[in-house]
Amino acid sequence: MLIVQKYGGTSVGDAARVRAAAGRIAEAYLLGHDVVAVLSAQGDTTDELLSLAAELNPSPPKRELDMLLATGEQRSVALMAICLARMGIPAVSLTGRQAGVRTDAAHGAARIRRVDTSRIRRELGRRRVVLVAGFQGADDADDVTTLGRGGSDTTAVALAAALGAARCQIFTDVDGVYTSDPRRDPAAKKYASISFDDMLALCHGGAQVLMDRSVELARRTGTRIEVLSALRRVPGTTVG
Repeated sequence: MLIVQKYGGTSVGDAARVRAAAGRIAEAYLLGHDVVAVLSAQGDTTDELLSLAAELNPSPPKRELDMLLATGEQRSVALMAICLARMGIPAVSLTGRQAGVRTDAAHGAARIRRVDTSRIRRELGRRRVVLVAGFQGADDADDVTTLGRGGSDTTAVALAAALGAARCQIFTDVDGVYTSDPRRDPAAKKYASISFDDMLALCHGGAQVLMDRSVELARRTGTRIEVLSALRRVPGTTVG
């Protein structure tokens, strides 16, 4: 079975959490599954890079800003590959471009036009875990582009749809989709499942557990999403 997993910034925020995520990836791999894992930048890396750029230029060129911001996710996948190698799990880290993610040229808010899965399929054929830098791709000029906030969710859904994955699992710092923010509202109730339309309504109402564009893409391609906790092994929420 082919599984696409996505780990957010808090899920890989430090060495301990990288090891924990690597454990989940290794577990799926050792069960015989093909695994593609999409990673976000660690913790506050994106904000730190934006701040650094602003110190040098309050209005940085958008192309160069994308080149800078894409390094956060590339660091994450390289670190994860290094961690998995220590565990004896063969893995390869890929940038969005190397993974075949092709976008339009709207730097900072690019949309995925197509995914060439040939490189990923070759690596899976070698029984490697494929680690893909989320949030990024390349346009027709071969320039690096980024997808905007939460873009790694969209990367994961796009890859799951293009690869025909059996599962698209989004691991995050909450254990599912709730009626309201469980960190602020102790009366919040978790959904066991929720429709694409209702999930979009929550997104538009301010819920940040999934990026609205990723849900729109999932609805359009019929890709079911599982929202799961990266920190606790408890049932999550199925979207779709």
